[in-house]
Amino acid sequence: MSVQSAVVLAAGEGVRLRPLTRNRPKPMLPAANRPILEHVLDALVDAGIDHLVVVVGYRRKRVQEHFGSTYRGASVEYVVQHKQLGSGHALLQARDAVDGSVVVVNGDQITDAESVTRVREVFAEETAPAVMAVIERRDASKYGAVTLRDRDVDAIVEKPDTDKYRLMNGGIYAFDPTIFEAIDETEPRHGEISLADTIDRIVDRDRVRAVRTDGLWADATYPWDLLEVSAEVFARGRVAEPERQDGVWVNNNANVHSDATLRAPVVVGPDCEISPGAVVGPAVALGQNVTVGANTTIERTVLDADTRVGAGSTLQDAVVGQNVHLGATSTIPGGPGDVRVEQQIFEQRQLGAVVADRVRARGNVSFAPGTLVGPNTNLGTGTHVSGTIDEGTEVMR
Repeated sequence: MSVQSAVVLAAGEGVRLRPLTRNRPKPMLPAANRPILEHVLDALVDAGIDHLVVVVGYRRKRVQEHFGSTYRGASVEYVVQHKQLGSGHALLQARDAVDGSVVVVNGDQITDAESVTRVREVFAEETAPAVMAVIERRDASKYGAVTLRDRDVDAIVEKPDTDKYRLMNGGIYAFDPTIFEAIDETEPRHGEISLADTIDRIVDRDRVRAVRTDGLWADATYPWDLLEVSAEVFARGRVAEPERQDGVWVNNNANVHSDATLRAPVVVGPDCEISPGAVVGPAVALGQNVTVGANTTIERTVLDADTRVGAGSTLQDAVVGQNVHLGATSTIPGGPGDVRVEQQIFEQRQLGAVVADRVRARGNVSFAPGTLVGPNTNLGTGTHVSGTIDEGTEVMR
């Protein structure tokens, strides 16, 4: 019997993605022009799942208000992880919301229906209490690495200290109902219960079947990763808007002036307006109700909903949040640049700037490569900003 319920782990903040996650959880950040979590739920629904249980926590109303009680015909139920105490603890919150076996996915990592379907099929065929997807990647050691013994998982290596690993945890699982008892028996580490630790317990006493998949997998750990996530979405054609021509997706309610130029790949969301002389693309995603002023050039950039870019501006390698106003002749010249995340400096990252929600730049503002601007910041006319600008700062020339 196929598994019809899925638990989506979407309670985390995404601390290393600040300032973008200051007002919303990581799963609600944009992948191209839609939230990451929409892509995840699409994969589950397309794979035949009709009951979605979403574990929410940090800024949970942003998730609940966006999706409501149904999504594309599937029922949506929410359970709350009040404190973020690990992925195993998050799954445990869904114990009373599911009956029988269950598919489990991470709500902040994009996957596809083909991978979910394959995990479900193997779970139905096998006698193992758990099945998980594994993906071959050259950079597997950056994520949760996996070692195999024949077709079964031998171990999960959470933070490998070598780059020799080539298989990584794909973040798609199928479990029988004993998973909740196994989580109960898992000892917390540093105050958290990790699902990987629980899986290791199952490996020790039974078996966890591995399913190799080469499907879509994309994750954003740091702000500049959102540009790579969008690139992956474009490459796989996982775009919801109608395709006007090869690699150019434009919503029917968007207004693109006949003298504007769209360069593939590019996606233009509903209610967007692109003015004459503007050049948008390649690798640009415009969320809902974005306005691009005349003679503006935008490349390798994500602009989230309700954002305005004034005439004559130039944006490259930028991630711009919701309800941001960039005045005329604003300039984000693109990366590479050094980016400070918490106490660590990442050198020469391909990032022009991150501009968080509700920033106001009055006009002729320039951004140094690698700049992070916190939400509700006001940048005065003619200012030049660099480094990290804290939330609510007033910057004057």
